[in-house]
Amino acid sequence: MPGADLTRGADGIGRARSADDIEGAGGTVTVVLPRMLVDAAGGQRRLAVALDAGATVADLLDRLGEQHPRLERRVRDEAGGLRRFVNVYLDGEEVRGLAGPATPVRPGQEIRILQSVAGG
Repeated sequence: MPGADLTRGADGIGRARSADDIEGAGGTVTVVLPRMLVDAAGGQRRLAVALDAGATVADLLDRLGEQHPRLERRVRDEAGGLRRFVNVYLDGEEVRGLAGPATPVRPGQEIRILQSVAGG
């Protein structure tokens, strides 16, 4: 979004905000990342992300991508879809089982982004 910036609150949580969000048009959700994605998010494990009213998971990922391009490349493919080894949970429910990227996000909800780990 135009005018977006990242600030860190007294609680240490990074916040992606824009002028529209500051005026109260939407709300804030918490994004929790696994340790393997922390470096791509500027060293932050928990991000408070301000979104406009009516936002979706896709909007959230867009906002994260604006603030953390390395994180976006790790989470989304070249076409903008979720990478097949990445799972996004909204309040504990995997979004692919809901409406996918079109799943609505409300203020106060928690988003967890997890990467599958393969090994042998």
